[in-house]
Amino acid sequence: MRIAVFGTGAVGAYFGGRLAQAGESVVFIARGRTLEALKQNGLKVDSIAGDFTVSPAEVTDKPAEAGPADFVLLGVKAWQVPEAAEAIGPLLGPDTAVLPLLNGVEAYDQLSDAVGKEHVLGGLCRILAHQAEPGVVKHTAIDPALHFGEWDGKLTERVAKLKNVLDLAVGVKPYIPQSIKTSVWEKFLFIAPFSGVGALTRAPAGVLRALPETRALLEGLMREIVELAQARGVSLRPDIVQKTMSGVDSLPVDGTSSMQRDMLEGKPSELEAQVGAVVRLARDAGIVLPLHAVVYACLLPAEKRARGELRY
Repeated sequence: MRIAVFGTGAVGAYFGGRLAQAGESVVFIARGRTLEALKQNGLKVDSIAGDFTVSPAEVTDKPAEAGPADFVLLGVKAWQVPEAAEAIGPLLGPDTAVLPLLNGVEAYDQLSDAVGKEHVLGGLCRILAHQAEPGVVKHTAIDPALHFGEWDGKLTERVAKLKNVLDLAVGVKPYIPQSIKTSVWEKFLFIAPFSGVGALTRAPAGVLRALPETRALLEGLMREIVELAQARGVSLRPDIVQKTMSGVDSLPVDGTSSMQRDMLEGKPSELEAQVGAVVRLARDAGIVLPLHAVVYACLLPAEKRARGELRY
């Protein structure tokens, strides 16, 4: 099977690397220092599920050189989806499926509008990993999992085909949920509050869950997302907040989100796709979610500074 990884950060590199390790034909679309590192040294992954390398790694910065793929794993940041959707054209054949691995709840619609819903699967990943240096990924927590499926819940041949391939990959748990749309919202309920409170407080998971004040804030933000999901016709499990907080409790004490790390480093982040998306979607639904509104307002100046829109 031919698999293209577009966006070779920690997430794309990890899952693409596991598929290459399993013997699939994987090409990484990368740029800058990551491109050069993969060309020279291949991919190195230090993982709690077992270290591995992909060397040599097939890598290019030109999608046209990679040719059409059976599947495209999209590992870009959420705010890069529109740009990526324009760039992946050469990777798409008549039956190519794009699987987004990113955070947020809007990627499926964005990609469907850009390349056609016949080319898009719903998807999400669960992993705690970061790029230690170009071409080197460190996976530090969470059993890596890929959840994917058709947005309408049908079990199609391409979904079954991808599941069969992933079943052979070490260090990846593939899962086809009954509703990938619901699963995407369940992850969103975790990542947006965790990222927002982490970025605002500059504190890791161990602190956020231990202090009664920040723990209560996390739970309040999660309840607001349950309200938003219901307003948009997505029904979440009655115990989803408790289950999600159990997930927070299982994180390493020093665990942080990629959005939090980006904001602390002064880089553009996924603020608009996470906390900002809650505020925007709530407004569209005619409801007010005050906790998200406050967190978003507090983080917005730093985000605008990182993007060169403000100076202070």
